[in-house]
Amino acid sequence: MQEQFQFSDRAKKICYGLMGAGLLGLLIGILFHYDTPDRIWANLLLNNYYFMGISLIGIFFVAVHTIGFGGWYTIFKRVTESMGAFLPIAGVIMLVITAGAFFHWHGIYHWSHPGVAKHDPIIAGKMPYFQPVFFIGRIVAYFLLWIGLSWMIRKLSLQESDEGEGLNQYKKSKVYSALFLIVFAVTESTISWDLIMSIDTHWYSTLFGWYNFSSYFVGGIAFLILIVIYLKKSGYLQPANDSHIHDLGKFMFAFSVFWAYLWFSQYMLIWYGNIPEETVYYKERFANFSFLFWFNFVVNFMVPFLVLMTRKAKRRMNLLIVVSFILLFGHWLDYYLMIMPGAVGEAAGIGLTEILVAVGFFGAFAFTTLNALTKVPLLATNNPFFKESLQHHT
Repeated sequence: MQEQFQFSDRAKKICYGLMGAGLLGLLIGILFHYDTPDRIWANLLLNNYYFMGISLIGIFFVAVHTIGFGGWYTIFKRVTESMGAFLPIAGVIMLVITAGAFFHWHGIYHWSHPGVAKHDPIIAGKMPYFQPVFFIGRIVAYFLLWIGLSWMIRKLSLQESDEGEGLNQYKKSKVYSALFLIVFAVTESTISWDLIMSIDTHWYSTLFGWYNFSSYFVGGIAFLILIVIYLKKSGYLQPANDSHIHDLGKFMFAFSVFWAYLWFSQYMLIWYGNIPEETVYYKERFANFSFLFWFNFVVNFMVPFLVLMTRKAKRRMNLLIVVSFILLFGHWLDYYLMIMPGAVGEAAGIGLTEILVAVGFFGAFAFTTLNALTKVPLLATNNPFFKESLQHHT
């Protein structure tokens, strides 16, 4: 039993069209928002950061199941591995964005403004952490570690095809999976502090890393569901049954609830702890983004909670497609609310630039994932847990 995915010309044209729309969105932004260039840069940060997170979740999903001896997902293991193909692209774009802060191409990060530390003791106390070499060095280190470890995990996984049952490669992959999880546990939080939380320089949250992770995870599972269902409807991954789809739906449901818990807890701890100086983050969002703030909660919690409550709902592929697209948009909106109020303020909006750039990044991410799938056997038949995955039923 073996399959080789063929990236159809029609699918490629759709991806190219989406990427073209993204470039058009950037052009519109440059032409019509030239007086607010931070809005364009903030859009690049928003979309690159979001799809970077989804890419990481693909590798995280492989690593955590490898360590936990999880076999049920092996049918679509190649898909999760291929989601990591976007990381090098995200790394280059992120390096340009972060370097831009120090070359004053944009003013997203208030702490990067010349002389601001002289008049702000809070920022002055944080400036050693924001020194250019240290700051950019951290970003480079994050991506090098992620790309290197994900490359090794994928390489060992592919070598299983030449090693019978692949036991030796599987044992080695457990080592690299453990290393990835350790690195990810630290760097996922620190990059959220560096790139997102530092936009609101006077504010911090001890839950912010977890909150980012939960949003990554739901977006990652939503994208994974879309790709798996697309492959099944295209005649691939036929061994994937209703139970596999059901379990992916359960992940999306469960982590939507987890996201809502953190969404509330981040605010509740500030209120319960009576920390008025930390309310500045919410004051800005209540004052100028109140509709989007509450709409964010409805889309990302109420929709999946009410729609995916039953077992039957999690097995209906067409319904999961709709909910997945809703949640991909919903968690894009979640990151919009993390970034735009502090980076752009009242000049922020959701117009053609925001919509088209997001569509372009989606097209680029889909293209890199599907293109990576064409280079490997679609089924990991020599994985020690492949037979278990074939017999998976819930």
